[in-house]
Amino acid sequence: MPSLPQERVIQGPSPLDLNTELPYQSTMKRKVRKKKKKGIITANVAGTKFEIVRLVIDEMGFMKTPDEDETSNLIWCDSAVQQEKIAELQNYQRINHFPGMGEICRKDFLARNMTKMIKSRPLDYTFVPRTWIFPAEYTQFQNYMKELKKKRKQKTFIVKPANGAMGHGISLIRNGDKLPSQDHLIVQEYIEKPFLMEGYKFDLRIYILVTSCDPLKIFLYHDGLVRMGTEKYIPPNESNLTQLYMHLTNYSVNKHNERFERDETENKGSKRSIKWFTEFLQANQHDVAKFWSDISELVVKTLIVAEPHVLHAYRMCRPGQPPGSESVCFEVLGFDILLDRKLKPWLLEINRAPSFGTDQKIDYDVKRGVLLNALKLLNIRTSDKRRNLAKQKAEAQRRLYGQNSIKRLLPGSSDWEQQRHQLERRKEELKERLAQVRKQILKEEHENRHMGNYRRIYPPEDKTLLEKYENLLAVAFQTFLSGRAASFQRELNNPLKRMKEEDILDLLEQCEIDDEKLMGKTVKPRGPKPLSSMPESSEVMRRQKYYSSDSSYDSSSSSSESDDNEKEEYQNKKREKQVTYDLKQSNHYKLIQQSSSIRRSVSCPRSISSQSPSSADNRPFSAQQMISASRPASGSRSHSLNRASSYMRHLPHTNEASSTNSQMSESLRQPRTKEQEDHLTSQTLFVLKDMKIRFPGKSDAESLLLIEDIIDNWRYHKTKVASYWLIKLDSVKQRKVLDIVKTSIRTILPRIWKVPDVEEVNLYRIFNRVFNRLLWSHGQGLWNCFCDSGSSWESIFSKSPEVVTPLQLQCCQRLVELCKQCLLVVYKYATDTRGSLSGPGTDWSNSS
Repeated sequence: MPSLPQERVIQGPSPLDLNTELPYQSTMKRKVRKKKKKGIITANVAGTKFEIVRLVIDEMGFMKTPDEDETSNLIWCDSAVQQEKIAELQNYQRINHFPGMGEICRKDFLARNMTKMIKSRPLDYTFVPRTWIFPAEYTQFQNYMKELKKKRKQKTFIVKPANGAMGHGISLIRNGDKLPSQDHLIVQEYIEKPFLMEGYKFDLRIYILVTSCDPLKIFLYHDGLVRMGTEKYIPPNESNLTQLYMHLTNYSVNKHNERFERDETENKGSKRSIKWFTEFLQANQHDVAKFWSDISELVVKTLIVAEPHVLHAYRMCRPGQPPGSESVCFEVLGFDILLDRKLKPWLLEINRAPSFGTDQKIDYDVKRGVLLNALKLLNIRTSDKRRNLAKQKAEAQRRLYGQNSIKRLLPGSSDWEQQRHQLERRKEELKERLAQVRKQILKEEHENRHMGNYRRIYPPEDKTLLEKYENLLAVAFQTFLSGRAASFQRELNNPLKRMKEEDILDLLEQCEIDDEKLMGKTVKPRGPKPLSSMPESSEVMRRQKYYSSDSSYDSSSSSSESDDNEKEEYQNKKREKQVTYDLKQSNHYKLIQQSSSIRRSVSCPRSISSQSPSSADNRPFSAQQMISASRPASGSRSHSLNRASSYMRHLPHTNEASSTNSQMSESLRQPRTKEQEDHLTSQTLFVLKDMKIRFPGKSDAESLLLIEDIIDNWRYHKTKVASYWLIKLDSVKQRKVLDIVKTSIRTILPRIWKVPDVEEVNLYRIFNRVFNRLLWSHGQGLWNCFCDSGSSWESIFSKSPEVVTPLQLQCCQRLVELCKQCLLVVYKYATDTRGSLSGPGTDWSNSS
């Protein structure tokens, strides 16, 4: 029988009954009752009349809250919300409307803003019919009508209320004399030659999701509705101008016609799906890819017009919120688009509150997908509220106790103190921007996994298209910012907004170097952080001396092949004593070096050793040419480059380290001629071509066969390699994969070029640009080399004033091939070791 707690005393001599409840038992029961419930996500849907919204909320597992609850994670309203309500939201909340979006959702505002952009970029905004806004442009319209009469031309115009909806108040005219001059109307040229389907005019309802305005993020849903007229189309004339069932495609208008067909199948009836429509286009030999591309471009250019207004209004509602922080707003927009007979899309109007009514099955199928995929993309988490409260508490304490990483600069400070202060401010700004970029990268990873039927159309993957959109965005901001606050203009023109993670890291490193110089410290040569399996040790200098003796040994014994073999055997035996592996117990490498154990990731091959070129170098690969790569362990393990002496004989050799240093210092004082530069570059190219990857625990032949197997079965491996590189590896681990090649380059270049610091070699600076480009857009730069898509890494030289010689370009090409080969080896090793693509292990992620 368990003993009773000491603080409880049982009175009386009677023994305990077996059914008596012990004190500790009742305590345990109370603890079970107090166990916290699993976090839930709440949603307030009191502002919507559509049942499909509530059904999707239930399907997502959200809990609906009472109508008066304003603390829900998600708030959904059919109509636009007041800016005051957006200002009152907490950072963990989401509401389905942006402030300022009315600038493109009201017909008159859309026409006004489009007119401004057409004046600046007329060739980019040709998808909007010519429009006049009454009463302001009544005179211009009448003058235009007079010009038509002089030319004996007649056109049809469509007249719409400036703030109308659902087809109310729309009419067609050919004579503008009777139009009222003081009414708020929109008059547009009528598109008389639309694309017809079965003889009927139709328009497309395209669904667009905007998840953020800072930075702008736009997603297009790859389905929608085809809404057809209910009368056979005849070009407008005086007799049929009033037949709205023929000329208007609005569902709210045509559903009242007795000829409106309600059909449950997607290929019949007056309402069909865009999925079926694209199949119809493909069956009739139309370019579906161009169709979607034109639609995407129309949507992005339209939202670029709205972006300055939306961003300004959002900042007014959320003052003090740092740029790039989580957006509390999102919006599902309905774009109404008409196709002419050449399949050119024309923008009709934009609905900020598209109908989610489900009168037919096709409505339910399409709109359910729109809502469900949108909520998954938003990534609303149960922990958002808790994290927000903790952040608010920490911020309040920081303000209360005056904690600030940057001290204020006192009056009368010296120039040195002012420079230090500027450096500190610069570093803080870069660190904040770096945190924002990394947060965006994590968000993009989630979006890539949960896009469903959405596609991200801004920012696009094509860098050329992105530059085009950014230019349009700059024009839109210039138009909007004329006469506005200069501080807002400076913030929008901040160059850090366009920088990638690698660029910010480079700037941070340069700030550290400047700070060390300012403090009078010795500036240490900086390079890529080595993997934990490639430690920088105190024996670097001793090993370098040993390598120099190896090199002299190679040059002195070149006449004896047996001496080379003995030397290689000696090196292998010595390496076996220094490095051992234990794969059975820990399932990853343990590098044992002079009684110190260093942990490393299983996702990296142990070493990349240089071997003589083989016939595989000339073998064409299906996923662009793959040639073997080389990787030394680090500066402290660069003897992996000496495992074969085939190319080491071509490196500069000296008998003593002191003479090497004197030659290096002398070479720095004497500028090299172009011929000398070309000679050293050709030597570097020879060494790069001689490098090979050795798969851990396998011979060179076996390693080559494994890589060839991946290439031969590229169709099978392609998606797996893409998932491993682009999704499972974060940016830090991607950088470490390429550091395998980069550390090898850092080891061999000083010996070839006879310099003490590799940073002084211009070729290495070019290599650094290539490495950064390969890591561009979370590794997309390297992946483009595999699939021949997107922007090539060679584009970094097209806009650079620096001239790259053909030899340097060949070295860069070889470097890219080494990086591709290295990724395949890491991918294969991770697959074989773990049985699945689970990404690099914890040891790698914890390494410095």
